[in-house]
Amino acid sequence: MTDYNHLFELNELAIKDAARYPKKRELYHTLVNEKGKHFTGITGPRGVGKTVIMKQIAANTKNAFYLSVDSIENADLFEIAKTLSGKYEITRLLLDEIHYRKDYEKELKKIYDFLNTRIIFSSSVSLSMFESSYDLSRRVRLVNLYPFSFGEYLFFEKDVLLPGLTLDNILNKEWEPEHLRYEYLFEDYLKGGLLPFSLEEPGVLPLLENILQKILLKDIPAFAKLRVDEIPLLEKMLKFIGKSSVDGINYSSISGNVGITKYKAESYINILRKTFVLHVVFPTGTSVTREPKVLMSLPFRLLYKNYKEAVGGIREDFAAEMLQMRDLEFHYLKSTRGTKTPDFLVKQETGNIVVEIGGGGKGREQFKGVKVEKKLILSHAGTIEGIKRPLCLLGFI
Repeated sequence: MTDYNHLFELNELAIKDAARYPKKRELYHTLVNEKGKHFTGITGPRGVGKTVIMKQIAANTKNAFYLSVDSIENADLFEIAKTLSGKYEITRLLLDEIHYRKDYEKELKKIYDFLNTRIIFSSSVSLSMFESSYDLSRRVRLVNLYPFSFGEYLFFEKDVLLPGLTLDNILNKEWEPEHLRYEYLFEDYLKGGLLPFSLEEPGVLPLLENILQKILLKDIPAFAKLRVDEIPLLEKMLKFIGKSSVDGINYSSISGNVGITKYKAESYINILRKTFVLHVVFPTGTSVTREPKVLMSLPFRLLYKNYKEAVGGIREDFAAEMLQMRDLEFHYLKSTRGTKTPDFLVKQETGNIVVEIGGGGKGREQFKGVKVEKKLILSHAGTIEGIKRPLCLLGFI
């Protein structure tokens, strides 16, 4: 039997905890102003602030109720929602980490169909509910919550709010002096400042290691059909990716170095992509093998190398993270043997742009044979000359 007194105590604790976070992310304002009957699902990495946003909504919205799915174990979610709605007039239910419920799609559909309750739920796993048998496509809108962009980091760290930029703005030098004033904080951002909990816990890496263990031992078993003895293989694969150069990391190289089949490598990569540990970037062009380039989400690479050794990979991880945040379609450019090739082709309505990411030594030779009008080098050295621009500006798109 459900102990509602205990649930209300937990809700009150959540509301009190929300008072510790007076600043709001952009997604908070989007969620509280949403209209209509649809439910909203927030997906994103562990530690990115999904729980904080939900607690903030509970604290600032009338008749809202925060509920961690962990706290109700095998209780009937529909009956809880029904009681909270009918007896306590709760009209907005906030369900944290819903992927721990085996039949969450069925329960969401039942609540949607029979109760007058709006639901916002979160998950640390990229959900595929539109492919489920419960036809949630018209009932649920999924939104992503990513780590801080560099611009967001400055807002929360320095209380500085700067306008966003486009890739064309960066190419055409259309930014404000303030955008580069805080460039000295960029490495702190890359080393973990993009994670919201870094504002309170400057020692990011031990906490990140704990997060990775929760992903491997708790999140992945909740949705993926893996044997217990496969978890060490995931760890071995991540160690290989983290310690290697980013060039040449794909299904085939992982298969050969980890000792698993190419099919299994693809399966494991997809699982770690769904838990926001890896980025998968496919190539563009004709007559290329459709194997992806595998990057890591920031700053997981620092669990396997120190910053100085990892910085080359971290720059590409950062670029992929920023482009993904803005839903920009991008691909890596597959090189021919012995030639230098830029890192990414970004597709945009104003014209495709080829982007090279790197240190101060990168130059136009990277673009030899590339037939795209717009070309951009984003340099960690902060150089502004020719088509070179400071890499940190990508954090404002």
